[in-house]
Amino acid sequence: MSRIGKKPIALASSVKYKVNGNVVEVTGPKGTVNALLPTGIKLVEKDGHLLAERENDSQAAIHGLARALVFNAVEGVTKGWTKELDIVGIGYRAEMKGKGVVVFTLGYSHPIEFPLPTGIDVTIDPKQTHLTVTGIDRQKVGQVAADMRSLRKPDPYKNKGVRYSGEKLKKKVGKTGAK
Repeated sequence: MSRIGKKPIALASSVKYKVNGNVVEVTGPKGTVNALLPTGIKLVEKDGHLLAERENDSQAAIHGLARALVFNAVEGVTKGWTKELDIVGIGYRAEMKGKGVVVFTLGYSHPIEFPLPTGIDVTIDPKQTHLTVTGIDRQKVGQVAADMRSLRKPDPYKNKGVRYSGEKLKKKVGKTGAK
């Protein structure tokens, strides 16, 4: 039995859900998110909680996944998801250009313009070295943060680049001079 799949999902009074075939549409105060529900898994509402139940043990492998996807959608429309990034390096910074474009200066010969997808917001601190990516879709927030990080991955020798807040890096020792 799946430990994650058995956990109930708490539904706030402001959250509504609707199952259309194999898609669950979750609506809350922050917006609407669609989550994929694999075949053989059904949602049952009991005492203000949502339970993911499987028809038989052939769906055991996806039971926890289905529950996690619905939980992420419910959590997104109530609280939202955030990822934080730090930019480390002299002259490295980011700034907003208009409403939906982030411009990165990361030591290349040109600035990099990063267009934001719909549903994703980015806030940049006044020092221009700390970004907060927010949205209601967990997968999209994580993907945008990963794409921003991939513009200049942290260098293991100088520790410069774009990294997640709290990410621990292993600093490598450079070459030693010939004796």
